[in-house]
Amino acid sequence: MTPQSDEDEVWRQIVASFNDTAERDSADQPWPDSENVPAEPTRRVVKPSEELEEDLDEPEDKNDEGEDGEEEGHYVPPPPPPLPKLDLATKVAWVALFGGPAYLLIAAMANWHMEGWALFTAVAAFIGGFVALVVRMGDGPPSNDSGWDDGAVL
Repeated sequence: MTPQSDEDEVWRQIVASFNDTAERDSADQPWPDSENVPAEPTRRVVKPSEELEEDLDEPEDKNDEGEDGEEEGHYVPPPPPPLPKLDLATKVAWVALFGGPAYLLIAAMANWHMEGWALFTAVAAFIGGFVALVVRMGDGPPSNDSGWDDGAVL
């Protein structure tokens, strides 16, 4: 027999025995019988502690904490700081970045006839806005007001 026919025979055996159930022979198991999981798990009853039973017997009034209903230990995060003020160049770059593709999308959906200069302007606005934002992005070390720890410096 050739190696190819041996491989084909092995695959036929695998496919033929696909839906067969596995035999449960304890000699074939690599673990002891004591580690076999029972078919139905045992149920355990957990008794509540005495403190919990006392707490359940004495209902507490939930409105004693205050009129606004705040619970003790409830964390309310501080309001976020305001967004930084953008200069005109950054605003124009963001408008160009989203405005160029938005115009092309609206024009294509509305079946408008687009002149070559309009297509060029929209694509150039997108590319120009992206480049302007990347160039203006700070790549230097953080400013002096960021504290004593400016991260890992290699």
